[in-house]
Amino acid sequence: MKIFQVINVRWHNATAWYALILSRLLADAGHEVTVLTQGNTKPDEMARSMGLNTVAVDLNTNNPLRFAAATRHIIRLLRTHRPDIVNCHRGEGFFLWGALKLLGFGFRLVRTRGDQRPPRSDFLNRFIHADVADAVVVTNRRMADFFLHTMRTPAHGLWLIHGGVDTARFAFDAAGRERVRAEFGFAPHHVVVGLVGRFDRVKGHKEIIEAVSRLRDAGHADVRLFLVGFDTAMTSDQIRATIDAHNLGDITRISGERQDVPACISALDIGVVASLWSETIARAGLEIMAAERPLVSTNVGVMPDLTAPAMLVEPGDPVGMADTLASLIRDTSLRDAVLEAQKRTMSQLTFDEFLKRSLNLYNSLIDGD
Repeated sequence: MKIFQVINVRWHNATAWYALILSRLLADAGHEVTVLTQGNTKPDEMARSMGLNTVAVDLNTNNPLRFAAATRHIIRLLRTHRPDIVNCHRGEGFFLWGALKLLGFGFRLVRTRGDQRPPRSDFLNRFIHADVADAVVVTNRRMADFFLHTMRTPAHGLWLIHGGVDTARFAFDAAGRERVRAEFGFAPHHVVVGLVGRFDRVKGHKEIIEAVSRLRDAGHADVRLFLVGFDTAMTSDQIRATIDAHNLGDITRISGERQDVPACISALDIGVVASLWSETIARAGLEIMAAERPLVSTNVGVMPDLTAPAMLVEPGDPVGMADTLASLIRDTSLRDAVLEAQKRTMSQLTFDEFLKRSLNLYNSLIDGD
């Protein structure tokens, strides 16, 4: 089938990652995929590097003349490619696609909501999601509940499709584990707790640092902290200042930007998602579970869909985080039970399942003609 994936995202965030991976999977499966991006952005660059057929269209502009030019550009694309499916991964420009559908362009319109922020629930927004869009895709159950009860989206038009993970790449790597642990000075008897994610306040570095400090104060002398990430909204110096404030400089290591992230994850004994909000797609959490590392997570976004219930803590609660980590360290049977639960969850979250569920949606829309 012919598919437009509309990825007018400025940053390489979880929304962009979800959309780009889906585009690549669809193209590899033999479908004609055209990716509409915001020009001169990281997602645009990445789409091109992935070998995707990419067209830059300025859907995010507030300039009326530029928006008119973008509209003309899209109409030409629709007439040239005649897509069966248009999947919008951002709200900017979504009303335009809805208007074009109402004007008689023969595509099926999908809105994929990979953003943590709920949309406005005014009449016009409810109308375009419930009556103009043919389907709304959400990436977690909380957002599904919002669309069902607040946006009044019909149940038959609402699809919950979690992102997938490359289980071939993000698998436990025993050799990589030993190499990375040796590089950062982690001994075999150390219990390495790790957070994987960019340096940003939302990711909860402060809270995991405090939780590990509490573990050491409680007598867990073998615990070590590994922060697998790099400077973005926060710097390494800011992170180190928090580490020093808790006197953890001797047991904490920062990876910096790495090309061997699967090996770094394999080096962990416990993975953590400490985010204060967001995590509507939870790429890092999926990768940790795929590498067969037990995961402790805050109760945000999609994480309750993925994480063993006993491993969930409230965001911003380092005491609860420390207690949950301690229970995993002490109780090997609990660790085994968590890993078994994660294995069952991950069987439904491969790239193959991600592609299959998305194609089930697209085919159902086309078959309904």
